[in-house]
Amino acid sequence: MNTKPHECWASDPNARAVKIEVSTEQSLLLPFDQFTFSELTNEGRQQHLRLIFATHEVLVRGTCLRRIESAMQRGELSLLTRLPENQKSLVSDGHPVVLQITVNEASSATAKLTQDRMA
Repeated sequence: MNTKPHECWASDPNARAVKIEVSTEQSLLLPFDQFTFSELTNEGRQQHLRLIFATHEVLVRGTCLRRIESAMQRGELSLLTRLPENQKSLVSDGHPVVLQITVNEASSATAKLTQDRMA
């Protein structure tokens, strides 16, 4: 795993799931075989990355999120966490910075639709 100091994400070519650290008290492991799609949008300097799994929707707000999207596309994203406020200035320009992560459980109707697509 290529985890570097002051980074809020990691990739591993052998990852089978992505660990989402919502807070120091809560994390989720979401398997790649339940990943359905992502959407990356720009809003000025900030970006919004939406990752949809069969059971959860992960919303990420930050900068330079295209690298994280690419790691997810390759099935190599192994860790996603928010960067602590006091470390933001330590991240080099052009490197991803995750400012906020929100995880929502998929509604039963959405989860069923997603499962039907996967079948």
